Amino acid sequence: MYLYHMLKQFRKHIDIHFGFLKESRIIIAISGGVDSVVLAHLCKALNLNFALAHCNFNLRGEESNADEDFVLELGEELDVEVFVQNFDTQDYADKNKRSIQMAARELRYDWFAELAKQLQFDYILTAHHADDNLETFLINFTRGTGLNGLTGIPEINANIARPLLPFSREIIEAYAKANNINWREDSSNSSRKYLRNKLRHEVIPILKEINPNLLDSFKTTLENLNDTADIVDDSLVRIEKKATKSIDKNGVTFKISKFKKLSNPKAYLFEVFKDYGFTEWNDVVDLLDAQSGKQVFSSTHRLIKHREYLILTDLCHSEQSEESLIIKKSDKSIETPLGILFFDEADAIKINTSSTIYLDRDKLNFPLELRLWKAGDVFCPSGMKGKKKISKYLKDEKLSLVEKENTWLLTSNNDIVWVVGMRADERFKVTEQTKRILKVKLKK
Repeated sequence: MYLYHMLKQFRKHIDIHFGFLKESRIIIAISGGVDSVVLAHLCKALNLNFALAHCNFNLRGEESNADEDFVLELGEELDVEVFVQNFDTQDYADKNKRSIQMAARELRYDWFAELAKQLQFDYILTAHHADDNLETFLINFTRGTGLNGLTGIPEINANIARPLLPFSREIIEAYAKANNINWREDSSNSSRKYLRNKLRHEVIPILKEINPNLLDSFKTTLENLNDTADIVDDSLVRIEKKATKSIDKNGVTFKISKFKKLSNPKAYLFEVFKDYGFTEWNDVVDLLDAQSGKQVFSSTHRLIKHREYLILTDLCHSEQSEESLIIKKSDKSIETPLGILFFDEADAIKINTSSTIYLDRDKLNFPLELRLWKAGDVFCPSGMKGKKKISKYLKDEKLSLVEKENTWLLTSNNDIVWVVGMRADERFKVTEQTKRILKVKLKK
């Protein structure tokens, strides 16, 4: 039965869901275990164009080396190319403060991606199966997760495909035995120190005893959860579209009013911002009614309350650079974080705009400097008498914290010439006594 039935089912599964693999160059991620070895044999039976890629993580001494030798022999048996990469996994884990399992995962997938790109493989196949799916579901469930953590391992994720997901470990092993296929047993799979192994050896057998058709029931549950997830995603797309005010170089701005109208703002905030590393969801919800300028941070991003808006930006926007750009007398243009600044002689003056100003060339002392504003900066706004602090000016202009952090000044001998893109300084304006006019234009 297993000799032909699984191959027949696998062929049908490929025809219906993975037909693109027939015309693709494929890497099979192979450990030497029964799952990946059977996957390789099945792909050979279907005459797919594939190579094998094996990671030696050097964690089990001679056993790891024996796995590598086995994979090389399998490549000869199947007459396919084999790629092997050795890793010092323990060193990587120590340096990057990762668990061994996480370190191995990062090393594995980074290498697969690099291999596929360099050698122009179209897809990477992994041998995840139905039992792996159940274990992942239970891991996420025990640790706490949202709906997406309960919808299972995706069959296709970018260029990674998992065609064995419908098949159980029992069926895969039975197929291997029926076809006299050899494989390697990983001794670490029997260790109870890993959560996945505890679930595999101690919890799931009890669940299967309670329900002998556990995997079939689980499959139905996943289908229902994924249907629900589709409904949620459709709702999220609509809400996110309504709530998004703008997307620009400073980040994404959301209308707070759109979240407040929802019956459960916290749930929507979680779904919209969960991929940005936030964990303190009560603090995120509190931003809706917080004072302007209040911030919540994740390891990579931050949310800022600005008047009636939430602004999402990555953390690099909060790290003001101490560097400045020097502009020589001979410069005609210079690239800046805001765009390109152009400097040209002008025969006549036109009205200053946010992107173009006209200056009395003889009042400038070169080189000019372009820098971010800092506390204590003062200028004389054009058209006004007296001085004004830049901080006060930016506040009066109702700029958000992110916009303030990205405000640049053009200066001459430490005197502010232009709050770039906003307001020129009165002291350098063109008058009737001006002999030479300098036009400065910002092109974004």
